[in-house]
Order: sequence, then structure tokens, then C-alpha cells
Amino acid sequence: MDTWYVNDRPFQPERLLGKGKGGYSYLVTSGGQQYVLKQIHHEPCVYYQFGDKLQSELRDYQRLRAIGIRMPELLDADVARERVLKEYIEGDTIYDLVLREEMRPEYLEQMNAMCTLLYPAHTNIDYFPTNFVVQDGLLYYIDFECNDYMAEWDFEHWGVQYWSRTPAFLKYVEEHRQ
Repeated sequence: MDTWYVNDRPFQPERLLGKGKGGYSYLVTSGGQQYVLKQIHHEPCVYYQFGDKLQSELRDYQRLRAIGIRMPELLDADVARERVLKEYIEGDTIYDLVLREEMRPEYLEQMNAMCTLLYPAHTNIDYFPTNFVVQDGLLYYIDFECNDYMAEWDFEHWGVQYWSRTPAFLKYVEEHRQ
């Protein structure tokens, strides 16, 4: 793979970590360190409307930091290339833990603790389990997306259905097998 740049700093792409509504996230290395490089994409998303995706990403990061959500540090943003560089949080996603039936009650407790910060700030995050990584027993929200609070999209009404082997979770797994 070719070398990728964030503000003229070189990074070696290692592998695709995932694709979201706003971009592709890759594990990259530079100077022996691992990072996540998110490349903004402009593919249509029928169920979600963005303005400027990069500016949304940066604004959402600041909003969640101010609320006190545990998440990777934003290290750099390359406006011209529409790239965001962030800290790599190594660990299993909640999605993988649910899939392997290794989910632990303390992860739900930590999610509920996040909600006690988010809801009074009139904020929801994307509660889908691929957006959460456990490292050393701590739950991290690895996406920066957030929105104004709406009960139908909060953890209790929407997100929790994907945090165990529910029919909704198993249907998603079946529809997204590779």
C-alpha cells in the first residue's frame, strides 16, 4: 500500500478497521506507533444527513470531550485531504464480545455511566456495539459522532438491543456475514 499523509506526516496503512456513515477507518503506523486514520467519504447514507462531515467530526469530538466521554484522543486533522488522525485503542469491540458470548455486566454498567453524562447534556451517541472498544476493562467510545438527544435513539430505546444476542443483533449478524 502507498504511504498516506496527514498534514505532510507519513503513515503506513496496515488494515481497514471499519466503514461508517462518514468514513473509512484504517489502522496506520508511523515511527513504530499505531494510530487510526479516518478518511471521510462522500457515499450516500439514506438514513442520515450530514453537512460538512469533517467539521461535524471535529465539532462532535469537542462536544463529547466537554461532556467527559472516554474516547480516543484526536491527534490531527487534515482539512485538504479530509482525514482525521486519532489515538488507536486496542481491544475487542462490544460487537465481537457479544458475538463470542463474552459480554460482561460491567461493560453495560460503564455504558449506563456514559448515559448519565450524555443525557443531561442533551446528547446521544451512536450506541451500535462496533463503536465501543474494551481496553484493560475500560469501555471507550471510538467514534466521535453525536447528536441532540432523542429518546427513540437513546441507549435504552435503541442501542441496548444490540448489546446482547437479541433477535435484532442476530439479524444484523446474518445480514452482514462476509
